Amino acid sequence: MLLIPAIDLKDGHCVRLKQGDMDDATVFSEDPAAIARHWIGQGARRLHLVDLNGAFAGKPKNEAAIKAVLKEVGDDIPVQLGGGIRDLDTIERCLDDGVSYVIIGTAAVKNPGFLHDACGAFPGHIIVGLDARDGKVAVDGWSKMTGHDVVDLAKKFEDYGVEAVIYTDIGRDGMLSGVNVDATVKLAQALRIPVIASGGIASLKDVKALCAVQGEGISGAITGRAIYEGTLDFKKAQAEADKLSKP
Repeated sequence: MLLIPAIDLKDGHCVRLKQGDMDDATVFSEDPAAIARHWIGQGARRLHLVDLNGAFAGKPKNEAAIKAVLKEVGDDIPVQLGGGIRDLDTIERCLDDGVSYVIIGTAAVKNPGFLHDACGAFPGHIIVGLDARDGKVAVDGWSKMTGHDVVDLAKKFEDYGVEAVIYTDIGRDGMLSGVNVDATVKLAQALRIPVIASGGIASLKDVKALCAVQGEGISGAITGRAIYEGTLDFKKAQAEADKLSKP
């Protein structure tokens, strides 16, 4: 089980939101590159970057901070990036800058043809991000609910050739209320590609709960507020996940 530290970028700073609310942001650092180096030092084997301004604007807005993180990380570990990625040119630019995986969320739901084209143009580099509440998908920085069932949509995108699905329970994200294991397992069981859990991880108990169901197809978990506020010790948690994940 891979634990993936989240570095959420707003106005060039590393922040965390509660349930996607841009007006409810806690600034954890004004130097995202230093935060990236810190998590690598703690044993992170992948980083999760989100351009929050970009997600709301529909185009990248934190490019300077993203490039600083990529420069700091170098070839040490892969970086996955989401937020405001709406066209093939942007994907190509991100990959050229050193991003390993590009996450497409709202654009995948609103414009499935774009996701299909992206998977064809950049095979192995496209992850789809599905944010849901009560099994239904949300878009536009979680501000709008759709009628799409998350499992049905994920199966459709799997056929397009996406590398993995990041599943976020938006009712729990940033709330330290515990991960929604049942919903994550339900999605993973329906797919052949890996599912990365996101939203609500609060403590080592949640990490252990996910490790217990890893065999259903859950390859990793993104963690944010818990590791910044100290309710989860990242280094210890990854060590425990490695121990529990051994066959």
